[in-house]
Amino acid sequence: MVVPSTMNASSWPSEEELDAVRKKVAEMSGRNVGDVRVVACPYRICPLGAHIDHQGGIVAAMTINYGVLLGFVPSDETEVLLQSGQFAGDVKFSTCELQDPIKNPENISWESYARGALYALQNGGYDIKKGIIGFICGVEGLDSSGLSSSAAVGIAYLLALENANNLTISPLDNINLDKMIENKYLGLGNGILDPSAILLSRSGYLTFMDCKTITPSYVYFSELNKSRQPEGGQLAFKILLAFSGLQHNLPKKRGYNTRVSECKEAACALLFASGNANMEPLLCNVDPSSFEAYKGTLDVNLAKRAEHYFSESKRVAKGRDAWARGNLEDFGQLISASGRSSIDNYECGSKEMIQLYEILLKAPGVFGARFSGAGFRGCCLAIVNPNRAEEAAAYVKEEYKKVQPDLVSQIPCDKCVLICEPGDSALIISADLM
Repeated sequence: MVVPSTMNASSWPSEEELDAVRKKVAEMSGRNVGDVRVVACPYRICPLGAHIDHQGGIVAAMTINYGVLLGFVPSDETEVLLQSGQFAGDVKFSTCELQDPIKNPENISWESYARGALYALQNGGYDIKKGIIGFICGVEGLDSSGLSSSAAVGIAYLLALENANNLTISPLDNINLDKMIENKYLGLGNGILDPSAILLSRSGYLTFMDCKTITPSYVYFSELNKSRQPEGGQLAFKILLAFSGLQHNLPKKRGYNTRVSECKEAACALLFASGNANMEPLLCNVDPSSFEAYKGTLDVNLAKRAEHYFSESKRVAKGRDAWARGNLEDFGQLISASGRSSIDNYECGSKEMIQLYEILLKAPGVFGARFSGAGFRGCCLAIVNPNRAEEAAAYVKEEYKKVQPDLVSQIPCDKCVLICEPGDSALIISADLM
């Protein structure tokens, strides 16, 4: 569905960004600039609910005012022709081609997400006859940053192909289609956190997604305590993203899938011990009392994974209440506790990521911090007092440079620490509706 943009002066994408993408697609296709439509898919953060979406848990998420832009026009026939702002070369294939799942993670490239979108639509029973001519770009340097850029790219291709073929597909169905890209085509064990945040977020709200029932709910910040918001309409918080400089993909994929398997193994053992072996081996199907009763029977690693799931679920529930009250101090403490559990119980992260997390905890004005994404590479997030955001960003950059000078030297100066604001959900912007 095409919707008019509701952008304001501080929102993303800017008119300059949109114009640049439209002009590039017009050059590629020979069409008028006014014919080009642009999919805007924001990046997401997950303040609470780390690593429990694939176990059917409840997660909290919001988007930010940065993301992926895919300008496109429908092609005359079945051809898909794509170019990227980050990667060289053209990608060409036909929508008539049947896409086979990728067998080796080392073979995943930037074109895999476009082919994966076609694969998901084909296997979802949708008739895709028309291709697209498109140009995709994101924030340079953030393509492996822990902000779900891969989900943003996959969803962008889904929305563009659907639009070109006059298909109206609900956000919930697109969540499942993106999950098919990740799980079936790319071979990753991802849950539905990323696509849910990108497709269902609402500006000003924190989205809570029940990943077992695929049911979203929304809580408006400070709904019960509006007096805590700063005067003059200023945001009560900003989002700090601090980048580690780690860019390697394969260890993350292996580590991520290993943790997912361990969670399922723990669920299987707990369900068997509690007489519920017939249930699907997900930790959301284990009663918390059963975990307390039988956690001593688990292997040490499995017990840690389960401990993270159940403690994180409690933090999400407490975080919902703190958010509704506008209590950023309580909310921030829960975020930081989530980060600590990810290190101690889920055992993700690296030396560099842990250093960055601990620096953020000491930064001025920071309410709370944790890893963003899987935590093996990428960035850490923090919720920060808006009046101290610049000071906090400078502190983090300087302190991280002391412990990781080589990594910091590889990050563009303006991308080392970003100060962000909450965003909105993915949308298609048509030039004639601006």
